[in-house]
Amino acid sequence: MLNHRLRSFFLIAFCLSYSAAAADFKTGPVFDNWGRHAPVVGVTFDDTTHFSVAFDVAKAAEKGELNRRFDSLARFINMHVANGVKQKDIRLALIVHGGATLELLSNAQYKAKTGVDNANIALLKALMEAQVKVIVCGQSAAAHGIPAESLLPGVDVALSAMTAHAQLQQQGYTVNPF
Repeated sequence: MLNHRLRSFFLIAFCLSYSAAAADFKTGPVFDNWGRHAPVVGVTFDDTTHFSVAFDVAKAAEKGELNRRFDSLARFINMHVANGVKQKDIRLALIVHGGATLELLSNAQYKAKTGVDNANIALLKALMEAQVKVIVCGQSAAAHGIPAESLLPGVDVALSAMTAHAQLQQQGYTVNPF
């Protein structure tokens, strides 16, 4: 009985502390609608900090939903700029393959394939406006029957996701494991 009460107490305490911490998450300073992040006391970066990071996304969101992995790029930019990294010193690439390939389609093409609107378009456009490279795997596009003209403007087509990663690595990009 006491053990059950202690577990209940810790579970309630954890939930309360989690919801209090979650209230500190905010967007900005670059993206106001995406990229929620929390401040971390004592973490700052100096003028010598530069990032070149590739994000690999293969898993699609639920039809018509925002792909949270795409949002990770907005979060990366927001949290680092908020902590002193100059936006011009952040080079990001989004490499998309597998089921997530469909999420790079224009709204008309996405809706024709899924029956719902593509919730990723505004975020993808904002990322590209912030100089994020968006690259689709040509092999995945071919497997899904997606011609280049069906993709959102600004999306680059690589021979494969593997090729894109190899070329970006040669340019100094690391791969984000998350």
